Amino acid sequence: MVTESSLTRAGLLALAADPVRYQLLTTLSQGEECVCDLQKEVPVPMNLLSYHLRVLREAGLVTCTPRGRRRDYRLAEGAMERLVAALPGAGLSAGVSETRGPGEEE
Repeated sequence: MVTESSLTRAGLLALAADPVRYQLLTTLSQGEECVCDLQKEVPVPMNLLSYHLRVLREAGLVTCTPRGRRRDYRLAEGAMERLVAALPGAGLSAGVSETRGPGEEE
């Protein structure tokens, strides 16, 4: 049975699997970056970079701090943990059971 929780987890993984967003997450896992520096690391047109950063912000995976005309981006607190928890069986390997919906068997 497909549950809302599994759709949410699958959606989060699909979001992060996009090559540009994956590269952004990888870069930001090293620390905060200005959008101008991110463009050097992820060589795509600025409008496309802005789009992908907005998608990551809306998903709660990155945060943005305006600083004058610049914008600094960083991973949101708990972003990597959310991505790892979205993996199938991730909670099981740590001894934590996954939440099951009504009618689902273990």
